[in-house]
Amino acid sequence: MVFYFKSNVVDPPALLYMGKDKYENEELIKWGWPEDVWFHVDNLSSAHVYLRLEKGQTIDNIPTSVLNDAAQLVKANSIQGNKLNNIDINYTMWQNLKKTADMEPGQVAYHNEKAVKKMRVEKRSNDIVKRLGRTKTEDHPDLRIQREQRDALEREEQKAEIRRQKEFEKKLEKEKQQEQELRNYTSLLQADKMTSNHDNGNESDNFW
Repeated sequence: MVFYFKSNVVDPPALLYMGKDKYENEELIKWGWPEDVWFHVDNLSSAHVYLRLEKGQTIDNIPTSVLNDAAQLVKANSIQGNKLNNIDINYTMWQNLKKTADMEPGQVAYHNEKAVKKMRVEKRSNDIVKRLGRTKTEDHPDLRIQREQRDALEREEQKAEIRRQKEFEKKLEKEKQQEQELRNYTSLLQADKMTSNHDNGNESDNFW
């Protein structure tokens, strides 16, 4: 089961989601999206919370209000972290999560430690947790199919972009050819208008 939340502090609302348990977390780790940001309490057990970025958005321009929502959701779903003040929340892109065969379900490491960001949460905000809780929905999605559909759509968009680029280049080439033909035609007209003494019936050495 996956729990979904809406962060209504932005428009359109940001999508936050997390697995019910470590086994669901394992599926989320496996079938995450490249535009997913993963959140977890630093050095403590907690839920794995994901934020799905909008198109064109990056981990560096996530609104602070959305980061706060994600961090509060993680803290509220950590048995130990929920009781403590001044805890750190780690977050990184899904693609930076590293999974090896010897790890327990739900356990992860990082490909690049330097790509992991950290934010401090001083204390639990009941207002934020309650607001997010009112948007909570549950579902049993087929995460694999969702990821495959996402990838298929991306491939189609890439193909469409390649077609648009080729059409644009073809248009530019056609315009270039037309401009060249126009220059050649203009040069030809100018050459036809040129005259000489010979053209007027005069020899160049006839002075009388």
